[in-house]
Amino acid sequence: MSLAAAHDPPFLAAMRAAPPLKFAGFLEGALTVLCLFLFSQGLIGPLFADPENPESSVVLRLIWLPVYGVTLALILARPGSFLAAMGRNKLILLVTGMTMLSVLWSIAPDTTMRRSFALIMTTLFGIWLASRWQWRELILLIALTFGILGVLSTFMALAVPSLGVDQDVHAGAWKGLWWEKNALGAVMGWGAVSAYAALRFDPRRRWIWMGVAVLCTALVLLSTSKTALLAWFLGTSGAIGIALCRRGFGFATTILVLGVTGAGLFALILAVAPVEFLELLGRDATLTGRTDIWVLLSREVASHPWTGFGYRAFWAVDDGPVYWVRAGTSWPVPTAHNGWIEVALSIGIPGAILMAIVFLQSVVRAFGRLFRGTEAYWALPYIALIAVVSVSESNLMSQNSLGWVLFVATAAKLADKRARAA
Repeated sequence: MSLAAAHDPPFLAAMRAAPPLKFAGFLEGALTVLCLFLFSQGLIGPLFADPENPESSVVLRLIWLPVYGVTLALILARPGSFLAAMGRNKLILLVTGMTMLSVLWSIAPDTTMRRSFALIMTTLFGIWLASRWQWRELILLIALTFGILGVLSTFMALAVPSLGVDQDVHAGAWKGLWWEKNALGAVMGWGAVSAYAALRFDPRRRWIWMGVAVLCTALVLLSTSKTALLAWFLGTSGAIGIALCRRGFGFATTILVLGVTGAGLFALILAVAPVEFLELLGRDATLTGRTDIWVLLSREVASHPWTGFGYRAFWAVDDGPVYWVRAGTSWPVPTAHNGWIEVALSIGIPGAILMAIVFLQSVVRAFGRLFRGTEAYWALPYIALIAVVSVSESNLMSQNSLGWVLFVATAAKLADKRARAA
């Protein structure tokens, strides 16, 4: 070893000592990272679209066509494994296919056709990820993508603060590559979880993944998003809890008891002092008006319980049912701000129930890996984060969405018995 190498900092020493990442195809790995970056909608959104109406951007629409083309090319390169993965995930395909079927009753057929096609392609890319990569490769690619997003977000905030830092309502809060601070906080919360899992899969590069985890955590704090901070805490606690459970039955019992006790205490606080709790998080008792929206939207769901209004069509017709929601809230409501209500508006209560079954299947399969399988460090916390975020954001079955891609990939990978036996 050279004298220079002997005095390398731990980060560089880890890179020298570790063997090269052995992905089956460098090109496929590079395309995976590129597509995940694009699905995050980081940078391209703020540069090319209006945050109030991103669908109006011609540039943003055209960007997705090459992504769909790459997805089809990747699928055709390995059709056997992809078809096998599709066969293991019929419910995901069914609930996704219902969005295209909803064109038949949609109040905005053109919008439903376009957005449901985008959702189908987004879902297919998630299934391809599960069919192409082993757990180790998949999680390292995901963590690498989040690391890149974190570095670029930091650069944006420091070098171009007019774009990377909020200058208006939340002056000083970092928003990085996205329109607003909550998006940066949410993505970096996921990034921290992916870094914890990558650290378990690739301990020889621990300094890299620890650096990604620290960077993502710092960006969650700089975003000042309390929801993201709560999600980060949940994800971090989940990773620590899994590690403690694997220390032995005594630890497992303690962690499970503490988890149940904590959940019960949380429910008790919400029942006894919800206003004080929400104020502690910087929220008002209506979750910034969300509960008012949910009450009005629940009535709309009840008016079309079996079919909904067509995938993403409810918000597309200004003089349609959405008019009464916006009139009732005195605000141009853009989404349901709740994943489950959004699904019911799109494809009815049966569709929401089917989505719930898909979700619960994934939860059960993830818990089945609690005591074995390194992938649990990603799957369990990530699914928990999706569940938490779905309460206040329309994050389920969202087209061209990184969150949906990663959920589909994780659910599809958990459905693979051979992968679960590894």
